[in-house]
Amino acid sequence: MPALTGETALIHAVCPWMIHRTLSEGELARGFATVEALRAREGLRRFWDWAGQRPPGWRGGGVAGRVAVRGVRS
Repeated sequence: MPALTGETALIHAVCPWMIHRTLSEGELARGFATVEALRAREGLRRFWDWAGQRPPGWRGGGVAGRVAVRGVRS
């Protein structure tokens, strides 16, 4: 759900990484404009169930987590 063209929702800090890893910008714009639509996607639902068990500020221990903490986007 592009912030410039629609509403926004608060999600866990690591979720945008997984959303953009799973879906292209076009797919997001065409069929995933709500949190409910994103949760209906099997891989995202399983990831969100897992991420929901982490503290709100948790960003992971891998390379992606370290990059996000430093504020550098790959």
